[in-house]
Amino acid sequence: MAFEKATRKKAKLRLALTGPSGSGKTWGALHIAKGLGGRIACIDTEKGSASLYEHIVDFDVLELSAPYTPESYIAAIQEADKAGYDTLIIDSTTHEWNGPGGILELLEDIAKAKYRGNTWSAWNELTPRHRAFIDAMLQSNMHIIATGRSKTETAQQEGVNGKKSVVKLGMKTEQRDGFEYEFTVVLDIIHDGHYAVAAKDRTGLFAGDAKPINEETGKRLFAWLEQGIEAPTFLQSIKDAKTIDALKSHFAAAWKMSDEPARDALKTAYDKRTQELTKAA
Repeated sequence: MAFEKATRKKAKLRLALTGPSGSGKTWGALHIAKGLGGRIACIDTEKGSASLYEHIVDFDVLELSAPYTPESYIAAIQEADKAGYDTLIIDSTTHEWNGPGGILELLEDIAKAKYRGNTWSAWNELTPRHRAFIDAMLQSNMHIIATGRSKTETAQQEGVNGKKSVVKLGMKTEQRDGFEYEFTVVLDIIHDGHYAVAAKDRTGLFAGDAKPINEETGKRLFAWLEQGIEAPTFLQSIKDAKTIDALKSHFAAAWKMSDEPARDALKTAYDKRTQELTKAA
């Protein structure tokens, strides 16, 4: 166990798009995925609505139907990972929480069947199942764009021309409390005009007023994700490692993030530094 200087590494996107029904979550997710590049897959729980946007970008779809258990989502995520997609859109995660066969429905069923209606006891079974769904997203090798519905309320808003109109406003996302903590960026989509406000942003790309959501958004996110430490820097870190533990840590990170041609040089440097540290001990 050893502390080392913190270094930012390349990463995969973990993005949540939230908003009321009809706010443009699917539209925005596909445009961002287009900007990220590569092969795109979509888990569609919205009865084929994603396919209505097939003109935006080429993508493959898996239409997931009820029951929306955590395990059905996990199986779909794993299938996309296995198929080698670069980006996976999960549209939407709300069904896993309160759709038919989702967590809240399972809670009532399990509580009645096994715990005499005691939902507190039923959570002991359901929390690990929900956590496994979250972990499947976090541990995936793909960029993940997850959409979630917000409870809706309406309000009158005065436009530029002075006329008042009724607009939909997003409220609390229909998912478990704390769901947003798992993502690098959470964008709340404004219903009119495909604009979004950052509810959470570790990138710094969305500071300030509402920003448009489009293909350029995906390109900017991809550029930020790719600004991690490169293989040559890792190679130097291996050569400069002061302890065996630090050496192993640097080597493991470098190996994971490097392609086949670079790994020979990393292994050579690792073996050499291992011998040096062993002799010095």
